Amino acid sequence: MRLLPYLAAFLIAAPATAQTAPPAPVVPQPAQADPAFQTRLDGLIAILNGGGDYAGYFTPAFQAQVPQATLQAVTAQLIAGNGKPLKILSVAQETPWRANVRVQYEKAVANVLLVADPVAPHQVGGLLVRGFESAEKTLPAVESAFAALPGEVGYAIAKLGTDKPQLLAGRNADRPYAIGSAFKLVILAELVRVTNAREREWDDLVTLDGGMLPGGVYAQKPRGTQVTLRELATQMISISDNSATDILLHTLGRKKVEAMMPVLGIADPARNRPFLGTLDLFRLKGVAGLAGRYLALDEAGRRALLDGEVATIPPILIDVTSFTRKVPNRIDTLEWFESPSDLVRVMDWLRRHTEGPAGAEARRVLSVNPGVSPDVRAKWQWIGYKGGSEPGVMNMTLLLQAQNGDWYVVTGSWNDVQKAVDEGRFASLIGKAAELTAPPAR
Repeated sequence: MRLLPYLAAFLIAAPATAQTAPPAPVVPQPAQADPAFQTRLDGLIAILNGGGDYAGYFTPAFQAQVPQATLQAVTAQLIAGNGKPLKILSVAQETPWRANVRVQYEKAVANVLLVADPVAPHQVGGLLVRGFESAEKTLPAVESAFAALPGEVGYAIAKLGTDKPQLLAGRNADRPYAIGSAFKLVILAELVRVTNAREREWDDLVTLDGGMLPGGVYAQKPRGTQVTLRELATQMISISDNSATDILLHTLGRKKVEAMMPVLGIADPARNRPFLGTLDLFRLKGVAGLAGRYLALDEAGRRALLDGEVATIPPILIDVTSFTRKVPNRIDTLEWFESPSDLVRVMDWLRRHTEGPAGAEARRVLSVNPGVSPDVRAKWQWIGYKGGSEPGVMNMTLLLQAQNGDWYVVTGSWNDVQKAVDEGRFASLIGKAAELTAPPAR
């Protein structure tokens, strides 16, 4: 199971440490491609179509990290969602051996980072598909594309002001959806509340007690390690770290976080009580028979089960088969549920309560990962983002400040109980919606 931020990118490359190309320097003008790099550019479309000379095109380090069968599986997935790659539209050269390449697919445009080895035979050591620009040109076209997706899709585009949010466009905006890691915005909101009230400070230290944690940065840290609330919040939002999330939930208190849901304007907070941590959900979904027993109980019974039997289950006993095979697992009954309208109100609350110097830390946390491509990011003065996914679930929620100072939210959720959703296609549509929502700069 993945509960991750969507970074608008598919990594299909060896790690940077396996590349021999140096980091790109800052240059005053565009670099010129080496003729040997141009040869690699010429072969890119064939590679992205699942063909080409794999052995001759990639460095041995890349081939060790990404076998040919793996690369072909990834390119096939990209083609399934976006059609075949057709041609190179433009090349922005950073160094003679590194460039950002815009590739026209049948249904979208991909932004691709290509890095070649400056040492002969100048094979490619890095290939990063950073994201897709959807081909839709208008918001009605985006709406039609959302409607054509399998499963259930809801979205909302709203303008924020001094009164309640103004819905500009939407589909099933009041219907609750499973939202994956976007639930972490509620935990952040409670942290904003307590720091605004000076009940806690961003620099307050949390001492790890050595208790069981889900995967993440802090899962292997020794007992006694101290970490600030600021660092935990940053990790929770920017990279969706599950261990940071559960530490914060425990530190702030489950019931305190639950009490924030009606304050934020979540229409049906009871559906999310008890408010689950990530390891809670992994255990409930990954231990045979446990989810059924949990769902059959009332709220008091669920709390007792979580605090008792569930809390003692070691992570090693969790069966992750459904997660690794990308099979939706009870996403309609056991998840975190909010409607697009709920998420508009959550982001509006965060906007209102992070104004001025006191809100600088929270806004920094929200904006570390903007969630969209650099081209979309450039349309806005500021972007705060949180998303989430697991098999069959995808959410992206953006808080946006326009160049003229106005505020907007663009949020969408896609649930499919039958199969994993196409995250790249959904991200491209949300990114396009954000791009098209941006008002002209004055």
